[in-house]
Amino acid sequence: MVAWCVTRADELGGELAWQMGRPIAYGPNELRRGFQERAQYMCGIAEASLAEISISSGRFIRREPLGVVLVVAPWNYPWLTSVNAVVPALLAGNSVILKMAQQTPLVAERYAEAFAAAGLPAGVFQFAHMNHDQTARMISDPRIAFVAFTGSVDGGHAVQRAAAERFIATGLELGGKDPAYVRADADLSSSIENLVDGSYFNSGQSCCGVERIYVDRKIFKPFVDGFVALTKQYKLGNPLEAKTTLGPMVRASAADQVRAQIGAAVTKGAKALLDFPDREGTPYLAPQVLVDVDHSMAVMTEETFGPVVGIMPVDGDEQAIELMNDSRYGLTASIWTRDADAALAVGDRVETGTWFMNRCDYLDPALAWTGVKDSGRGVTLSSLGLEVFTRPKSFHLRK
Repeated sequence: MVAWCVTRADELGGELAWQMGRPIAYGPNELRRGFQERAQYMCGIAEASLAEISISSGRFIRREPLGVVLVVAPWNYPWLTSVNAVVPALLAGNSVILKMAQQTPLVAERYAEAFAAAGLPAGVFQFAHMNHDQTARMISDPRIAFVAFTGSVDGGHAVQRAAAERFIATGLELGGKDPAYVRADADLSSSIENLVDGSYFNSGQSCCGVERIYVDRKIFKPFVDGFVALTKQYKLGNPLEAKTTLGPMVRASAADQVRAQIGAAVTKGAKALLDFPDREGTPYLAPQVLVDVDHSMAVMTEETFGPVVGIMPVDGDEQAIELMNDSRYGLTASIWTRDADAALAVGDRVETGTWFMNRCDYLDPALAWTGVKDSGRGVTLSSLGLEVFTRPKSFHLRK
């Protein structure tokens, strides 16, 4: 199945440009890199991760499949988010129904084509195009044994309510307001390059994208100057053109919500450092950098999901930790430093599912992908992400 998709990466990546606006320069890499890497890793560890656990002679634990797993996947990274659940659920012996977001329906249909070409028995993988009410009714159906949902916090609450009357588990990968902390000893050039990409890739429409940056006051000005200079190199335009590096947001209404958040911050005293012409009323939204920001502004506390980032100066580790934890979200967070001991010490105190040093916006398939607080619960990827699609059954055989 994976080989079928990767072979057609250009075609499938081009379809993403039409469906949700990602530039064709980047779309195929969602399949060639992350999708392929995660699927192949899960396939490679499945046999060992799902093996019988032997305690002693006549005492062991087996992992049994749950049954039918409903995967509800979003539009922003439709291949990457869905593969996290579709592949391990099947490897664990379950059947899967995929409900893809309404903006990216072709992804579900291509999965079906790929599995059919690979020889998966009919019915083991299926997809359904459904609205929210229909999805809720499916969750309440007694044939559904587990729901893997990736999406908004409100969506996660809706899934949990639909499942509340039944004794089934849910995996919820929800929103984020992911912070970055740049210490005084950081490699400035590398930090700027990676954090600009982490803030604006996919037009900022990433659950683990960088949305707020705290920079040691000693290097605040050179960091901001370099960040702005690099951001100015983005080319906003038609995602079907190869020269475009920043495509439109998924909908005009989504872009308007980000514009409103920026406007509210400026009204409260924030300063916008970029003056790209705005295509108001369209999904085309240029990147923006805000300074003179604080946590009274929604742009520093609520999920933005767009191409804007706020940058604040801090006076050291203690203030940075306090501000990073001042959020109802906790998906990923990053530190930029040459001091690995300091990175670990700070990371131990930051409330987050994944802690990065000198990188951001990346999922390592060998590590558990999880969130805390309103960023959700449950886990995908790693051996732990395989186990959630099974139930343990103990055997105690006395001769």
